[in-house]
Amino acid sequence: MKKTGIGIVGCGMISQAYFNAAKRFRNIKVVACCDVFPEKAAEKAEEFNCRALSYQELLNDPEVEIVLNLTPPQAHCQVLTDALNAGKHAYTEKPFGIDDAEVNAVCELAAKLGLRLGCAPDTFLGGGLQTARKAIDDNWIGKILSGTAIVQGRGPEKWGHAPFFYDKGAGPMLDLGPYYVTALVSLLGPAKSVTAVTAKGSEYRTFGETVAPQYQDKYQPFDRYPVNVDTHQTGIIEFENGAVITMIASFDVFRHCHNPIELYGSEGSLIVPDPNTFGGEVKVFRRGMDGFEKLPLPFIYQENSRSIGIADMAKAINDHRPHRASAELARHVIEIMFAFEKSGASGKKVAIKSRCERPAPLPLGLTDGELD
Repeated sequence: MKKTGIGIVGCGMISQAYFNAAKRFRNIKVVACCDVFPEKAAEKAEEFNCRALSYQELLNDPEVEIVLNLTPPQAHCQVLTDALNAGKHAYTEKPFGIDDAEVNAVCELAAKLGLRLGCAPDTFLGGGLQTARKAIDDNWIGKILSGTAIVQGRGPEKWGHAPFFYDKGAGPMLDLGPYYVTALVSLLGPAKSVTAVTAKGSEYRTFGETVAPQYQDKYQPFDRYPVNVDTHQTGIIEFENGAVITMIASFDVFRHCHNPIELYGSEGSLIVPDPNTFGGEVKVFRRGMDGFEKLPLPFIYQENSRSIGIADMAKAINDHRPHRASAELARHVIEIMFAFEKSGASGKKVAIKSRCERPAPLPLGLTDGELD
């Protein structure tokens, strides 16, 4: 099998999961990496037997066919643009970008150049969400009428790189929301509007006991740092299929008891596992049952399988088919998330202009490393 060469830009915390998971897919190989801190790239190159290059060297390297972008959100669209202009296909960590204009511009560039563009999260391809997708497609709970998608916590203010999560391009919606909204679009199809109310719990947060090295010159333990995003966002997503989903994304909650996603249909209800994971329990209630029952998970990829999205994109390029974690899906998802802030600021319903197809489900019976 042909192995597509992957070049990773950004060797921070999330890169470890990508480096590890990439080894299980037989159609891709990480051939190079780079980072603004060259020593980080050198460490990963030694650990995973690839080459540590400069940014420009990686973009120019003929072995690199797809650039995997793991930089901070503010740099996502610039790196994607550079990769596309270098003639490479590109795949990025979420979120796709930090405003509508840059997201639309990079999508238009990819289309103009005839290159593929993909975006995380790819957790919707995991065994948990694929099982939920099959239950819906097989009409286990009938027509989906309503539901909830809830991700709440106190936020990562005790993490050394906490200021990142309270700045533009992050916050609870753009940091955690992509998992939930992508799962919903995969399960239900495209959305048509958002009506939301948003708020900020406080104007600042404080560090815990440690500060990451990149922030030590600016912040000390227990120093205050500003909150530049709304930390509680709640609203209604109206889907084209008629489903009305209540969504909450918050960094202002100490503890709660809600399931991550619940869907309510004309014939029953479905509990969907945490979309920030690849596995988890899927539970169903159908008319006439005594209570919820756990469904078996017939799909593989139930553990951390980050890289499945880029592996699927590489196979799709070779097979001349659409890839599942596509730019169209990601652009639609991020427009939905941006709409929460827009609706919260204006007090009005916000129409969603983009549309996308539901990504194709994975087939049953795959062996590890397979995608079709």
